[in-house]
Amino acid sequence: MIDIDPVDLKILKLLKKDGMMTNRQIAVELNLTTTPIHERIKRLRRDGFIKKYTIELNRKKLNKNLIVFCNVSLKEHAQKFLTQFEADIQTVPEVVECYCVSGGSDFLLKVIVSDMEEYKDFILNKLAAISNIGSAQSHFVITEAKHSSIIGE
Repeated sequence: MIDIDPVDLKILKLLKKDGMMTNRQIAVELNLTTTPIHERIKRLRRDGFIKKYTIELNRKKLNKNLIVFCNVSLKEHAQKFLTQFEADIQTVPEVVECYCVSGGSDFLLKVIVSDMEEYKDFILNKLAAISNIGSAQSHFVITEAKHSSIIGE
């Protein structure tokens, strides 16, 4: 594993909160000059600590008000069936995250839709169309108590 120092960690934290921060803004925040900040960010990208830059959309402004966690169990568990499910789920835009998990189900999906009617359509016409699904159990989010993709917060 490649070591990173506390300054690198501060840079990563700042960029995660606002990926559009300039090198100058980061330098001011950390009381450094822009050149070492630029070099550190370049190294962090090269070494794979920064995978990509992206934006976080306001789902409510886009009328995506319902978050559902859906446990999916498959009928067959051979590797080819697991791999096929993972490939099939990539084509379903309502699924924003998919994890192969241990426990009572095989996969945990995070689904974001506008409302219950759209979720019903997702279940009946998209999820049910994927072969080898044994069962699905839905958990509807009532309150989003914490949402962060910043590691360590």
